Amino acid sequence: MKSLVVVLVLAIAGAASAQEASKRPVGRPGATVNGTVDVRIDISGSIHQPARSPEATALVDRTQSQLAQSLRPEPRPRRIERAGREQQQVRAKGAVCGDPDIQGELIGRVKGEMEACGLTAAVRVRSVSGIALSQRSVMDCPTAAALKSWIETTAKPTLRREGGGLKSLRVAAHYACRGRNNQPDAVVSEHGRGKAIDISAVVLRDGSQISVLKGWDARETSKLMRRLHAEACGPFGTVLGPEADRHHKDHMHFDTANHGNGPYCR
Repeated sequence: MKSLVVVLVLAIAGAASAQEASKRPVGRPGATVNGTVDVRIDISGSIHQPARSPEATALVDRTQSQLAQSLRPEPRPRRIERAGREQQQVRAKGAVCGDPDIQGELIGRVKGEMEACGLTAAVRVRSVSGIALSQRSVMDCPTAAALKSWIETTAKPTLRREGGGLKSLRVAAHYACRGRNNQPDAVVSEHGRGKAIDISAVVLRDGSQISVLKGWDARETSKLMRRLHAEACGPFGTVLGPEADRHHKDHMHFDTANHGNGPYCR
């Protein structure tokens, strides 16, 4: 009876040992990749890499070299670099107010016919942030900077889906030594100080345009025009549109006057 028990215990122990051994991972002998790598894993988890043949070593080195070269950025063609430098030089040469996005020419001092007119550091602007002005407009640099802010934050985003986007602005008025609303007995307008610009229409890249006169109340463009007007209030100190008075039915007036208590917008 004792002999039978001993035999059963030994048999159970042997079966358990065999089952445990069957769970251990066994490396695939002779595993290769294109005949170059033979990696064997033993039951302890350590990795053995048998020595490569000279041909396999050369192939691995060549592959690694090609991979390293493919990850390097290719240098830009010289003609593209040259064109980029030339464009930067043109922009720098035409920049005014210390800003390449404001293109034009420096005029300097402008003396007005009336005592309150004129400005000391005038510029004549032809384009702002890539948007052309229909006529080269005389103003001071703060006004040019305000126009840039309005173009980039409002005009371009508002019109990006209209006719291919904004191409140019139709300027109705810029510097002019005159009274407000062209009235001879009125105080000097901000136009006479180089602080104002009037916009009568926006021109799109497909050649179409939206005028203030017709677009303000038109169903298709009313919302766009009113946004252009409303969001100019902030960059500019004064914003007047068709609903301000009869003098502004066909244009939007922007100027950089400081009213002391915030912008005046109508």
